This record gives sequence, C-alpha cells and structure tokens, in this order.
Amino acid sequence: MVPNVNAVPAAGRRGVYWQSGVCLALLVCAGWLLRRHWPTVEHGALRLAVADQGWLLVAAAAAVGTWASSALAQQGAVTSRLPGGRLVAAQFAASAANHVLPAGLGAGAVNLRFLMRCGLPAGRGASALAVKAAAGAVVRLALIAVLAPACPGLLRTPHVPMAAVLALTVVAVVAVALLRARVWPRCRVAVSAVVADIRALHARPVRAAALWGGSLAFAGLHALVLFAVIRAVELPLSPARVALLYLAASGAAALLPIPGGLGSLDAALALALTASGTPAATAASAVLGYRLLTVWLPLLPGLLVLGLLVRRRAL
Repeated sequence: MVPNVNAVPAAGRRGVYWQSGVCLALLVCAGWLLRRHWPTVEHGALRLAVADQGWLLVAAAAAVGTWASSALAQQGAVTSRLPGGRLVAAQFAASAANHVLPAGLGAGAVNLRFLMRCGLPAGRGASALAVKAAAGAVVRLALIAVLAPACPGLLRTPHVPMAAVLALTVVAVVAVALLRARVWPRCRVAVSAVVADIRALHARPVRAAALWGGSLAFAGLHALVLFAVIRAVELPLSPARVALLYLAASGAAALLPIPGGLGSLDAALALALTASGTPAATAASAVLGYRLLTVWLPLLPGLLVLGLLVRRRAL
C-alpha cells in the first residue's frame, strides 16, 4: 500500500482552520461585549487620558523590560550561546506575531525559526521552546501559590455541583487513557528530549539561572505594568493583590486560542478587578492602559522588526 503523503499536511490544515474558526467566533463575542459596554470603556479611556504620567512611564519601562526578560529565558533554555541583540529583537518580533496568530503560534514560529538560524536543529529548537514554556508555567503557578495566602479571599473557588465534578472526572480519565494509548507512544521521544535538555541546562548554573530568572522577571514585569497603570489611575490596590489578579486572569485567558489573549485577557482582567471591588470605569482604564502598552503601541514596530529580521535572514 502506498502511504498517503498528503495526510499530515491535510490534518495540519484542518487544525489551523478549526483554530481560526474558534478564534473568529471568540473575537466576534469580544466585539459584541465591547459594543454592549462601550459607555464604560469610553469613560475608562477618558480617565486614562488624564492619568499620572510618571506612573505611565514606569509602566512603559516595565513593558520594554518584558522583551529583555523573555530573551534571557530563551537563552537559558539552550546550552549554546545566542547572539544577544538579535535575540532581543526576535522576542520583540515574536510578541507582535503572537498578537496576530492564535494560541501562541506566531511567537513559537518566530522563535523556532530564529533558533534554527542560530544553528539548532528543528527538534532541539522545539525542545528549547518547550523548556521555556514549562519554566514559565511553573513560575506562574509558584507565584500564585505564594501570593494566594498573602491575599486571602481574593481568589474565590466557584461552587461546582457534584454531578459536574463526576462528569469532568470521567472525561479526564477517558482522555488520559486515550492519550496513553495513542498519543503517548508518539510523544515519548519528544518528552525524553525535553527532559534531557532540562538536565543538561541545570548542569550549567548560569543557564539555569537565566531560564528561571528570565521567566520570573517576565511574569513580574507584566504584573508591574498593570500595577503602574493602576496607580496611574489612582486605584488603591497593593502590589501583591495586583500580581495575583494578573496571574489568575492571564492563566484563565491562556486557555482560549485568541491571538495574544485579545478580548479574553481583557475580559478576565476587567472581571478580576471588578470582583475585587474596583469600579467598572476604573477597571476599564487599567485594562486599556495595560493593553495599550503591551499590545497596541508595540504592534506596528514589532511587525516592522519582524520584516527586517526576515529580510536580513535572521529568521
């Protein structure tokens, strides 16, 4: 029997179409919510326009630092030395691409291409991205575990009926069984490669420090952007509460395949802030300021840097 060489590309295209469809539907819902709550958003934008400029400059500086910290974490995820200037530029370009394509595909593609241009095979480059993502997830969970006891009552666990718990348990057991039977044999080699890379990195303390330090700085600087914007609009929230709200909201928004969390992160942040007692207009100001500094202002320059890197064959 002759193998069907078009089966994998066709499956890949179906996955892209499915993700694009879900992404479009979620963006339509986000637009509907924006139109429904437009008076609150408009009032928040006017309040942001007269906010404290000093705190906004602090937020802008922290936003710039997120790209440097991302570059540091990426350097820590590989044993070989990467060109520093191009690495930071690649992270800046990757952040812009991540706001165009769903579910982190843009950032992953840019970083993988950059690592391959630096001499890493495709498999090792993908493993380095997996190591960086795993370190980021562990750091965020650790920060939530540390901050949650310091802010009691801020994160409330919703009441879930027992029937729903049992149904989710059955679904989880079936999913794990299917993964072990079909997916795990195919992923075993990739997981082994990631584990081997993690061991090799931690055998070099400098690389391990860069990986974990960059991941911690990335999450902390994003929280600092939000905190500085909140202080700029004169909202009295402590740094620990803001950091915990940001980590919880960004973690929830990451579950949806939206480019850069567009709409989902905005809604999650606004919901988290209002649930903590913040007025809706002030919450809208804080979310708009955070997104303005982390998404909209850097978007066009980031795409220009992406084009420049491609033209110079750095990607």
